[in-house]
Amino acid sequence: MPAPVDASPPATAAVFQARGITKTYHVGEIDIQALRGVDLDLFENEFIVLLGPSGSGKSTLLNILGGLDVSTSGTVRYKDHDLTRYDEAALTRYRRDHVGFVFQFYNLIPSLTARENVALVTDIARDPMPPTEALKLVNLGDRMDHFPSQLSGGEQQRVAIARAVAKRPQVLLCDEPTGALDVHTGIVVLEAIERVNRELGTATAVITHNAVIASMADRVIALSDGRIASEHRNETKTPAKELEW
Repeated sequence: MPAPVDASPPATAAVFQARGITKTYHVGEIDIQALRGVDLDLFENEFIVLLGPSGSGKSTLLNILGGLDVSTSGTVRYKDHDLTRYDEAALTRYRRDHVGFVFQFYNLIPSLTARENVALVTDIARDPMPPTEALKLVNLGDRMDHFPSQLSGGEQQRVAIARAVAKRPQVLLCDEPTGALDVHTGIVVLEAIERVNRELGTATAVITHNAVIASMADRVIALSDGRIASEHRNETKTPAKELEW
């Protein structure tokens, strides 16, 4: 991992401002503290990596930012909107209009082609790009009419990325997007995410336990036991195609 450098914020507007975020899960008579007072900003055009082992709170934090979960205490602001005041209907609209999600597993509909899987999102988005354009963005222009069973794991993940970005989200949240892939295929997927961030200017956050991936980020935030353990900014970013692990 690159040596820690100044982690001061870039001179752009904050997309997210999270302050004092806690999350407690009640399991029977046991309380599990998933987050313990997290402060986090994510800025326009920024690419951040959230790094940490399983159980460190990475996915919980991402789910709260994305409106899939709510915090126990603290505040989360998306631009000038306080998400912690939203009811479920408002969170649903927020997810639909502003956030793209990419998960470890692709969640594609087997009976639909790549183009049709992407169109599921573009049909309900306010200002979508054409499914063909989204698929070309992830270098699948020649695979649009293939079904998931005819695509490799990496190609299926790139369809999932195209589906996430086709609605032109302001934020792309990726939870272990290479977790089910081999090294070569994982790098191809990271190149697609990198291109979305670079060409569309989409603020991007990637969760991973793979420290190598951190070198392609603008900023790296390490979590441990529900807290931010460290944060640093990379002076130079490593292109995804040059990563090795």
